[in-house]
Amino acid sequence: MSYSIIGFGAVGQALARAFARQNLEVTVASRRTPEALASQARATGASVSPATLRDALQADVIFLAVPFREHVAVAETLPDWQGKTVIDATNAYGVPVEELGGLPSSAVVAKAFAGAKFVKGFNHLPAGLLAADPRVDGGRRVVFLAGDNDSAMPPVAALAERLGFAPVRLGKLAEGGALVQARGHEWAPLIFQDLVKPD
Repeated sequence: MSYSIIGFGAVGQALARAFARQNLEVTVASRRTPEALASQARATGASVSPATLRDALQADVIFLAVPFREHVAVAETLPDWQGKTVIDATNAYGVPVEELGGLPSSAVVAKAFAGAKFVKGFNHLPAGLLAADPRVDGGRRVVFLAGDNDSAMPPVAALAERLGFAPVRLGKLAEGGALVQARGHEWAPLIFQDLVKPD
């Protein structure tokens, strides 16, 4: 199984640190060239490799960590998303509700990646906490997952555990997923909740 992170800002770097902590190989890409990312990637960890966007999108499992409005450009890079899993770590805070057609932001993102297995996750923690060691106080930091594809959830939950987190499934995007999504200028109730699941 191969992994990539699209977007190498605060959230993308935090996710990369989680991979590096476990010495798990991951490719990172952004609007910048791989050469421009190289120094930062090396500083994150030896298992983190910069690549072009197109090359990074060849991975089996792709974390989307770009500003919300950039998801369309990423989706248009590949003609076909069949066989891929996309983990949506974006937040649409400040995006007008009307712009989303009344849908949760993740449902809008999922439409752009038609054919992919789609999971909302890893988006509720501030980047600093997401980057920190998730093993704290005799337990593991919780990450929430939501999605409409039942077959996508177990492997993403297993990856979260491999990265040291405690995955908690919230159900479908429109139900539990709504608890971890911004709506206009309001944050959902589980956003920023730093929870630890005892071992």
